[in-house]
Amino acid sequence: MNNGFTATGLRRLRDVLARHVDSGKIPGLVALVSRGGQTHVEAIGTMQHDGGAPMRRDTIFRMASTSKPVSIAAAMVLLDECRLRLDDVVDPWLPELADRQVLTSPDAELDDTVPARRPITVRDILTSTFGLGLDFTALGKPIMNAVFAQGLTPNLPTEVPEQDEWMRRLGELPLMHQPGRQWQYHISNDLAGVLVSRVTGQSFEDFLRERIFAPLGMTDTGFHVPADQLDRLPTLYAPDPATGEFLAWDEPKDGRWSKPPAFQGGGGGLVSTADDYHAYFRMLLNGGLHNGQRILSRPAVELMTTNRLTPEQNAPRTALARDNVHISFGQGQQGGWGIGMAVRTYRGDYAPIGQFGWDGGSGTSAYADPANQLTGILLCQLGYSVPNPAHLMSDFWTTVYQAIED
Repeated sequence: MNNGFTATGLRRLRDVLARHVDSGKIPGLVALVSRGGQTHVEAIGTMQHDGGAPMRRDTIFRMASTSKPVSIAAAMVLLDECRLRLDDVVDPWLPELADRQVLTSPDAELDDTVPARRPITVRDILTSTFGLGLDFTALGKPIMNAVFAQGLTPNLPTEVPEQDEWMRRLGELPLMHQPGRQWQYHISNDLAGVLVSRVTGQSFEDFLRERIFAPLGMTDTGFHVPADQLDRLPTLYAPDPATGEFLAWDEPKDGRWSKPPAFQGGGGGLVSTADDYHAYFRMLLNGGLHNGQRILSRPAVELMTTNRLTPEQNAPRTALARDNVHISFGQGQQGGWGIGMAVRTYRGDYAPIGQFGWDGGSGTSAYADPANQLTGILLCQLGYSVPNPAHLMSDFWTTVYQAIED
């Protein structure tokens, strides 16, 4: 079967995924693989760990950090239209980030700073090198404590404030590193959404819907689930690491995705479906075209999906993957980072160099592979408090690549 998958390989894929669900460790999942003209979908298990409605192809998932590769496309539209330039200083749109102070060392007290050597640019934000982010190796240090205390990240019980207040709080903190010095996770992706909103004068979601979601037919993608669709949203679990007990982290009804959020977070706020994400990643594989309509320019796609980091900028990602594998259960070891997504720069598993995409802490994974013209999307709703979703992802990708025979 040229350009697709073998029948034997797809059977093995289903068997491997079903084994995870049958073990009782994964309540349910939806998997989509496509290659050439062939798309194959598996929906296995149930929406709750104790039964309930079956998983379906159109089940809506909280995408968590798998939001990053999709939401960043809004900024690429603005680059294409010259409404932003990569080396523009961001002060006109993000005045809260003017005249930054930078910590003398990552574990310094918040008032132990020196002035930033230069202003923050659009490039710094888009490549996650503007100087502040989640650093899982610095938990408990003053700057990370302050980031959490200010409510700048979505993983805490307190709701993230609307974007102007979020910017005000961000502007009160020093940077951890000089602008452009090194890659840091997450905050830049939320910041990119604020930048898009302020440049366009629209809400981040409205601009995404107009320029990305609607043209691609991504009708189920947004920052919350409408009330009449909540029955399509599973419960999100964060199992107890000690006992494995299924603890509900977010319920569909009255949960944090049941109403529009105060802050539209490009870093982790989207909900979506396997088919919506397939449309997006297929557009990237197709150099920015979807059904003959241009969504992004080919150079914009190439910029997003190839490594943007120098070895020095990338050193913390390398160290995280090499020295702290327990934090991510082995996820994130692709080598490089483009714009809004990981890019594989060395062959460390079954996927070839050039594969791009990202994973989410709610049990989501979406990557495309130009060498094989392949897209894979795996969605469950199980947080990384336990390694089970990471084992599921690893087996999914191994089996997807085993199913190629040409």
